[in-house]
Amino acid sequence: MKVDAIVVGSGPGGASVALPLAREGARVLVLERGQAPKQCGTFSRLLPMACIPGQSSFISKDGMLIMRALTPGGSGFINYATAGDPPLSLFRRHGIDLAQDLAAVRAELPIAPLKASLIGPRARLLREAALALKLPWQAQEKLIEQANCRSDCHRCTYGCPFQAKWHPGLWVQEAVRLGARLETGARVERVIERQGRAVGVRYRQGGRWQEAWANRVIVAAGGLGSPAILRRSGLTEVGESLFVDPVLAVMGELPTAPGSGREFPMVFGLHAPEQGYLLTDLALPAPLLHLFAAQVGRRIDPHRSLCLMVKGRDSLTGRVGPLEWPVKSLSGQDKQVLAIGRQQAEAILCQAGATRLVCSHPFAAHPGGSVALGGHLDEGLETRLRGLHLCDASLIPEPWGLPPTLPLLTLGRYLGRRLGKGGAP
Repeated sequence: MKVDAIVVGSGPGGASVALPLAREGARVLVLERGQAPKQCGTFSRLLPMACIPGQSSFISKDGMLIMRALTPGGSGFINYATAGDPPLSLFRRHGIDLAQDLAAVRAELPIAPLKASLIGPRARLLREAALALKLPWQAQEKLIEQANCRSDCHRCTYGCPFQAKWHPGLWVQEAVRLGARLETGARVERVIERQGRAVGVRYRQGGRWQEAWANRVIVAAGGLGSPAILRRSGLTEVGESLFVDPVLAVMGELPTAPGSGREFPMVFGLHAPEQGYLLTDLALPAPLLHLFAAQVGRRIDPHRSLCLMVKGRDSLTGRVGPLEWPVKSLSGQDKQVLAIGRQQAEAILCQAGATRLVCSHPFAAHPGGSVALGGHLDEGLETRLRGLHLCDASLIPEPWGLPPTLPLLTLGRYLGRRLGKGGAP
């Protein structure tokens, strides 16, 4: 098979590259390792996407669970659709001006704070508590078709069955309508190189090895998949300086149940960039709440639960090992960042009236940093192998600690525009 561009992966980076190329009439092949699920919004649908050990879930040396979703749309299919802008100054330092592309992505997508009628009682209670403590607790922008969203619902993690939560797989679907080809269940082994240039990929699908050929190859298989593919393709220098953005769930119980317990999570929050952490409300479905509490030998009543997420900006001390396994331990500094964030979260929970506080073990779902801009990629997101580009969280060159979806959508549009008819060579 010969096409103009092969995109490996269909998360935010891959989807946002494939779509502008398809809009210009390019022949685009998207290879996605996962399968397309039915959006039934149940816990059973989450399991094959994000809970298979060694494929979509991993345990680090110090017991930290690191997850990803293998499905069209990537982890964007199961995350909570928070839309935080990319730090433009960081990318300008590497010769990349994203202002035009950020504006274009924002104009195309349904980005806005959640309207009042969709905000649940737990998010409101935590907001009141944070404001009482004089904290800058602010509304988070969300990628939501709010006319389709339900106020008494908590299915975001399982895949929204109401077409309310936007995810990158929707851009892949649009690219397919414009002529792109999507192949699911396709695990890319390596990029094929001829005379210093990428000319195709070798992948396995349905038990058979296949090859596809293209003028450009864009690897967007995520913070674990992409460095492993590049290493198998001869770029053995990549895979170091991994971050994972570790997360804690800090939980407590209220005297009475505030509503049904089903509500949209991560509605309000606080970003403390100098301290290196982010806090937000986290209304968890009962199975996930039980899982996190059981990690530390506790039980939380889901009807009376109140929960905050602490997300830390960790150091670049990990690496991607064989079989895409993350080798990462939290440093003393990383643990201190999480401890400071946890202390603030506990203060908010206590102010809100919660007792019997408990904190989960660290877990993570946003690995990146191991194919960084400046070290392994130029301003065109191209590797030393000509015609081979990368577009996912692997390219982030510094400790992160931010929601990655909107930055990656913006970077993908930037790359798609450069590779298109009107872009730079």
